[in-house]
Amino acid sequence: MSTSEQRGPLQAARQARLLEVLQRDGVLRVSDLTETLGSSAVTIRRDIAQLAAEGLVRRVHGGVTLPSTDDVPEPSPGRSLGMLVPSLDYYWPHVAQGAEEAARELDMRVVLRGSSYETENDRPQLARLLDQQGVDALVVAPRMDAPTAQATIDWLAGTGIPVVLLERTAAAGPHHAAMESVVTDHALGAAMAVRHLASLGHRRVGLVLAENSPTGPHVRRGWQEAVTDCGLSATTVDARVPDARLPSCQAALDAVLDQALAGGTTALLVHADAEAIALVQRCEERHLTVPGDLSVVAYDDEVAGMSSPPLTAVRPPRRSIGRAAVRLVADRLADPGRPAHRIVISPALRIRGSSAPPSTP
Repeated sequence: MSTSEQRGPLQAARQARLLEVLQRDGVLRVSDLTETLGSSAVTIRRDIAQLAAEGLVRRVHGGVTLPSTDDVPEPSPGRSLGMLVPSLDYYWPHVAQGAEEAARELDMRVVLRGSSYETENDRPQLARLLDQQGVDALVVAPRMDAPTAQATIDWLAGTGIPVVLLERTAAAGPHHAAMESVVTDHALGAAMAVRHLASLGHRRVGLVLAENSPTGPHVRRGWQEAVTDCGLSATTVDARVPDARLPSCQAALDAVLDQALAGGTTALLVHADAEAIALVQRCEERHLTVPGDLSVVAYDDEVAGMSSPPLTAVRPPRRSIGRAAVRLVADRLADPGRPAHRIVISPALRIRGSSAPPSTP
């Protein structure tokens, strides 16, 4: 059965009208077509994606046009993917670098945009990537704790183009179908840190998490499971602290150290690097030595190795996350009917000078 025969009558009529309008006007934006055809932007994008796959239209910057007999194939295909990440100055630049590397290998183009952890609604940025940039796929790390999160996920699932989530997992639709995703096994990374400290003889390994981090719940789960599996004491530090840049962080770190000293905790897993380094600095100010009085393992390893002492750290596979996401997009574009893939990549533990056996076993 041909593709045209698989279309429903309404879809076929709408797409025929779309081609007719393009014959008349030459180039149109998605917003123009929604008004002309009286259909939603999501429906129009799906039509354009299907017609482009059949070679009946050509996507251009911000819109769509008819293919020309004079069109000369470019060395690089017109495939482009929009990438939206919550930060362009921490963690995510390495992810974007990996995505760019894979995109070059696959003759694709990455259109990178930065959102914000404070952004309540990612959809306007994503819609601009679709409507103004005309991307063929999306690689996204959306806010999952915002009130608009599920609406954004459902909207992404209905765009009609490949969507891969970065360091996030989600389901959409009435049957809660899993969306394609690439994530770090943060729980495994936390467990690796706990097992390393346990192997050194630590019996009370505490946890300190930066507030509002989407990684925090996974790190805590891995820490909790490893503490139980290793038979370690559950009576230890389990704290959240403000962002290290905030004045309130110092008082929170003092409370962590007071609790650790009072309860016999000899090692801490700290997410993220900035909070771990701030904790080490606070130890110095209080005449506590690392790792003599307290072993510290950081989670993220962005700058942990530059501390003094260099911090033992769990390092998520940031570049590999970006590379895997782009390859998922390419596979989906090549085979739209393939099952959804969810990729989990393991982090690594870098052992440095901030972890040692406890001074008092």
